[in-house]
Amino acid sequence: MKLVTIVGARPQFIKAAAVSRAIAAHNVAASAAARIEEILLHTGQHYDHGMSQVFFDELGIPEPRYNLGIAGLSHGEMTGRMLEAIERTLLAEKPDWVQVYGDTNSTLAGALAAKKLLCRVAHVEAGLRSFNRRMPEEINRILADRISDLLFCPTVTAVENLRREGITEGVANVGDVMYDASLYYRDLARRRSSISEKLALRPRQYVLATVHRAENTDDPAQLARIAAGLARVAGSIRVILALHPRTRKLLAQHQLESALGRVEVMDPVPYLDMVQLEESAAAICTDSGGVQKEAFFFRVPCVTLREETEWVETVSSGWNTLAGGDPEKIAAAALAPAPAQPADAAKFYGDGHAAEKIVARFASGGRP
Repeated sequence: MKLVTIVGARPQFIKAAAVSRAIAAHNVAASAAARIEEILLHTGQHYDHGMSQVFFDELGIPEPRYNLGIAGLSHGEMTGRMLEAIERTLLAEKPDWVQVYGDTNSTLAGALAAKKLLCRVAHVEAGLRSFNRRMPEEINRILADRISDLLFCPTVTAVENLRREGITEGVANVGDVMYDASLYYRDLARRRSSISEKLALRPRQYVLATVHRAENTDDPAQLARIAAGLARVAGSIRVILALHPRTRKLLAQHQLESALGRVEVMDPVPYLDMVQLEESAAAICTDSGGVQKEAFFFRVPCVTLREETEWVETVSSGWNTLAGGDPEKIAAAALAPAPAQPADAAKFYGDGHAAEKIVARFASGGRP
């Protein structure tokens, strides 16, 4: 069986790495006829200097066979160019399945290109909904779900979202591959990362922050409110802001650097260093969906710099607070005591074997 996996951003590579490891383990025991040949295609959507050979070595995966290098364009132009280039690749490779992850333009372009060529499509992280259609990601995930043949859901809530939309065929609650990845890379980070020593950080004595979503960065007033909130937190505890280059540029453009006060700004760090920073933080302030979940997996309180989240379980369990851009809410939530440890919270996102369940479905030809 031939599988083309389409990714376009660093978080998608991290998730895909978990499935790639499960494919490799399956192939060791499988007969020649039952083996899965995986071909990795990177659209280039999120160009990242960190995605060098070091990044792929760190994840333990080979570099993509195809790198389309499509980035830095408007949504329409980017998606259109991806459609054209992905179609050429799929015509050449003739895969049995095309696998897409999450909710980026790469997700939508990959699913559309495959479906128009009558290729079967599998969507990992299907069924997530923020119910905010102003977000490009929400449109991408809804459309990808509509045309997918296999919908690998991370949670019971995601399955229910699809059911309400009339989608029940091919739906499987396999758990969250990000949970698989977090367990694997947490152990690696403990052995390999020295970022805490480099920054002279003590466990639970700092707050980690990230800001990158357009809804926060493209609105100067919203960005100013978030900066003010982080500055309030930094008045009581060290705040380490791992800042996306685009966000740094916009802070400078709108003359907001001084609004951060005592916040310590640094460039994005390699993934294992980020995992180490997350696991040891007292709290995390972020607008990233992936970081919200990793905070939950590591039992670190999270303050989400948005008004809604796809990961509703993190909120209902008390480990995530939706603060939006309200400086008072940001500071109060970041400085609040950690909630009690729920004994069964991890069950929201499966048992750490989501990737193996996904591979088993492929090995069975997509059958339950």
